[in-house]
Amino acid sequence: MSKMPKKFGKKEKDFSTKIIKMLSQNANKGFNYKQIAALLEVDDTKSRNEIIAALKILASTKKIIESEPGKYLVKAISQDYYEGTIDMTSRKTAYFVCPDFGEDVFIPTNNLNRALDKDTVKVYVYNRRKGKRPEGEVIEVVERAKTDFVGVIAIHPNFAFVSTANPKMYTDIFIPKDKIGDAENGDVVLVHIEDWPKKADSPFGTVTKVLGKPGEHNTEIHAILAEYGLPSEFPVEVEVFAQKIDTSIHEDEIAKRRDMRQTLTFTIDPKDAKDFDDALSFKKLENGNYEIGIHIADVSHYLQEGTILDDEAYQRATSVYLVDRVVPMLPEVLSNFACSLRPNEEKYTFSAIFEIDEKATVINQWFGRTVIDSNQRFAYEEAQYIIETKDNTIPLETSITGSTYVVSDEIVAATLKLDELAKIMRRKRMNDGAISFDKVEVKFNLSEDGDPEGVYFKVSKDANHLIEEFMLLANKKVAEYIGKQKKTFIYRIHDEPNEDKLYAMQAVIAKFGYKIDFRNGDISKALNQLMEDVNGTKEQNLIDTLAIRSMSKAKYSTDNIGHYGLAFDYYSHFTSPIRRYPDVMVHRLLQFYLNEGKSVSEEVYEEKCLHCSTMEGLATNAERDSIKYMQVKYMQDHQDQEFLGVISGVTEWGIYVEIIENKCEGMVRIREIKDDYYTFDEKQYALVGATTKSLLQLGDEIYVKVKTADLVKKQLDFYFLRKN
Repeated sequence: MSKMPKKFGKKEKDFSTKIIKMLSQNANKGFNYKQIAALLEVDDTKSRNEIIAALKILASTKKIIESEPGKYLVKAISQDYYEGTIDMTSRKTAYFVCPDFGEDVFIPTNNLNRALDKDTVKVYVYNRRKGKRPEGEVIEVVERAKTDFVGVIAIHPNFAFVSTANPKMYTDIFIPKDKIGDAENGDVVLVHIEDWPKKADSPFGTVTKVLGKPGEHNTEIHAILAEYGLPSEFPVEVEVFAQKIDTSIHEDEIAKRRDMRQTLTFTIDPKDAKDFDDALSFKKLENGNYEIGIHIADVSHYLQEGTILDDEAYQRATSVYLVDRVVPMLPEVLSNFACSLRPNEEKYTFSAIFEIDEKATVINQWFGRTVIDSNQRFAYEEAQYIIETKDNTIPLETSITGSTYVVSDEIVAATLKLDELAKIMRRKRMNDGAISFDKVEVKFNLSEDGDPEGVYFKVSKDANHLIEEFMLLANKKVAEYIGKQKKTFIYRIHDEPNEDKLYAMQAVIAKFGYKIDFRNGDISKALNQLMEDVNGTKEQNLIDTLAIRSMSKAKYSTDNIGHYGLAFDYYSHFTSPIRRYPDVMVHRLLQFYLNEGKSVSEEVYEEKCLHCSTMEGLATNAERDSIKYMQVKYMQDHQDQEFLGVISGVTEWGIYVEIIENKCEGMVRIREIKDDYYTFDEKQYALVGATTKSLLQLGDEIYVKVKTADLVKKQLDFYFLRKN
């Protein structure tokens, strides 16, 4: 049970650390021993004498300076002080991450001094002992990374505590009686940290929102969003503003645009999609080439800068795709209606139109605003059926209309030609060094109440690749068009892989009998070969995940370094403005430059890029957590079932096991393996039985059964049954 925060701290005999910390917080200002004693809140003679002694020792070792007789200070530029971020472990210790160090600096629990995970801090780094990792102490929390936390509240007569499920949050949050609000004991709440007094064990907070009871579906989904500071609904004033936007099509606006309404146009999207933000048009030219248009919803026509709707979209920066719902960037009146390129409806679009020959070479290009009228809406499965069978009759089992229907011959011909060109473009990309990550996506069949009834895997096929290649073409050519003019633009950049992570991955995949040959320097070719080798194997998901983690993260920037994973010198995001704010900014900039505008401020747009990249990361984490939550929920209903799994990780406290049939991952704790006494062998990535010398190592197949499925912690624990 949590305790009340301490009112008084213990007095320490050695004042050195406290003196350094106090002087560091007042750098370049001198203090005498009386002032230091007062600031440290000590007034007895013994303590003052200890402070005088500590000052003399610190001055003699050059850790502080006696700036004038009896006055001491710490230089702000002292090489022992560094600024960086805290990376907490789940063991209440941390590492200080700073570019000035080749390795992270260890921070013991008692040296954290109220710093939390990802906080920006100033750290004093102690003199390193030979052969030991550098160690430090947090002197000051410069900036909190996060002040809002989700947890369960425990209410006592005169106060409450909120405890979080986050293993990196090492302290409860103290809630005064008058800051509990409407929360009831055991509720999941959102709490805002307001202060952390120096002599308190816990930070002080206020309950800002009650999310519900632990384990309830809506509570846990809203808790995931709240944990990452993501909204669950639009403010009323934003919804009202959106409803008042004129979404009708006007002849005077059409007159300003290239009219594509008579050109064959169609969309291909997931069968459950509601927002169709891209369409393809196709026309065969008299010279034998093809005019192919990539038409993107003209969101920037409706989303005007300086409005509360635009401010809200920018703050969100992206739609969030959770397992059972989408939290859209734009209100439904735009995302699902005005901007959605639905069939047989005239729509304003922003287009990239290319003349392409039989070898998929771009001969000519045009960018600008258009108006379209889509002839057909396809699901990927329907387009795939046409590609595979060349048949124009979509059967009932594939159709999204609820009945068999016939597709026109010209749409079938266009689909087949687009597929043919896309395959040429994809081959060229791969030959140029692009990396193919067709990672299996875990999907759930949900009941009307949002409960998982089954698991299936989404695999990309030709129809997916067709759309992907033409979207990549538009993104690449738009970026190239502006990039070659040397004007400020928003690029999607991707750096080279992290070499250390690649070698770490090499050690793991060797346990499965694979290797990557980096000797010729062609990393992309080696990774593509690995992806091909593991395709369809039991370890595919694990190795795909490891390979993706070895890559740098793609992000937005005005500084174009190219896109390593796609093997493009220029790349941007132009094709999804309904769900990504960077695409909206790209549309605006492209039109501004088409109108011969001068280059905009790089500094302003770099800040916007940073914000969009940050929000994308939070959305990705929330999406991942929602999948984990749904996996745990699914496994709750299968507690009596045996599952065959593959060991996906080995640690000193147990093994991680990924179930082959549904990709759910959980842990078998070492103490739960009863057939022997096991210890961890780091070199073999294995647990070794003391008596039998039996090995449980990466890649081994074992049978497991659910022990616990904790929805709040999103954590699965398994019983070990036997090796396969």
